[in-house]
Amino acid sequence: MSPLVGPPETAALTCQKELFSLPDGCHYLNCAYMSPLSRRVQEAGVAGVRRKAVPAEIRSEDFFTGCDEVRRLFAGLVNVSDPTRVAIIPAVSYGLAAVARNTPVGRGQNIVTVHHQFPSNVHVWRRVCAAEGSSLRVIAPPVAGPDRVRLWNEAILDAIDRDTAIVAVGPLHWTDGTRIDLVRIGERAREVGAAFIVDGTQAVGAEPFDVEELRPDALVCAAYKWLTGPYSIGAAYFGPRYDDGVPLEETWQGRVGSHDFAGLVEQSDAYRPGAARYDVGETANFVLIPMFTAALEQLLEWGVANLQGYVKGLTRDLFEGGRLEALGVDVARPHGEHLFGLRLSEDSDVARVQARLRERDVFVSVRGTVIRVSPHIYNDTEDIEALLDALEGAR
Repeated sequence: MSPLVGPPETAALTCQKELFSLPDGCHYLNCAYMSPLSRRVQEAGVAGVRRKAVPAEIRSEDFFTGCDEVRRLFAGLVNVSDPTRVAIIPAVSYGLAAVARNTPVGRGQNIVTVHHQFPSNVHVWRRVCAAEGSSLRVIAPPVAGPDRVRLWNEAILDAIDRDTAIVAVGPLHWTDGTRIDLVRIGERAREVGAAFIVDGTQAVGAEPFDVEELRPDALVCAAYKWLTGPYSIGAAYFGPRYDDGVPLEETWQGRVGSHDFAGLVEQSDAYRPGAARYDVGETANFVLIPMFTAALEQLLEWGVANLQGYVKGLTRDLFEGGRLEALGVDVARPHGEHLFGLRLSEDSDVARVQARLRERDVFVSVRGTVIRVSPHIYNDTEDIEALLDALEGAR
């Protein structure tokens, strides 16, 4: 496999809306909910459907080459030197279930998570704790204030002790973009011997993520958000802790010798080296794999750092011009450049705000009294102005 070579990290990007199919007047600031598919990804999906229509053209090696390309591309995106450590999964819940199955948790131990984390990264740990007689430590944020983010991260660190078996967090909180200090939390997890598990769905693809630097034991990502891919597919990195694990499915493609179709009658029980054992069954999805490949190729061509720089420039006036403060809107800092929450005042009429957003065709997510805004490369200043206009009109 050839090394990945991306654009320089200082390359300035311009709005790429023409590469997508968003209609005029649609101010889609909601990539954290679901990314639109680029035309390139759409075309890859259509080509995949047409290919499956003529299966005589699908060779035995095609069951592996497309999957291996996804592994290579995702590995390049998150700085994993060995692409065989990447598994192809259908959802974050699937990857985390594999982690839970292969991480011993004893009675009296604990698992550390954060308050209101995305359900896929909560339900699995609740089940483990109930089954094993361990406790789930859900770390809530302090009351709002200038030190909220710092104090929340310190509380997470304080919760990790010698009885902690697993620490399961994300780079950003999915509801408002609050930044989680993965460097210090990972260091603390390794210090006590806990498995450090990261759900990277709301960050990987939108901002640089370095597995070699952060050293998670597992990183799981859905494709349909910031990886700009299709639904029902994703990728996961599994570190050395999981080299000898037992997968959720006993797939034929995950076995040694599976490349030799004539030899499949021998039915080897030995798993292929690396993370292929954790692949979902029917990994070689001839529609989703090409779509995922096209999405990853596009991200690498743009350069994730360049994407982050574009979004930061797009929202600079939003944060530095005092316009949010004038509307009585609070923002948790530090937050992601691509994902942040606008916290309305307690006396705000949330229903009125939502109605005004709909009137202006501004698409965001509302979580309680927080408006979650998540722009991407297809957004421009008109989208930001439409958001501000909607907020102003709802006062």
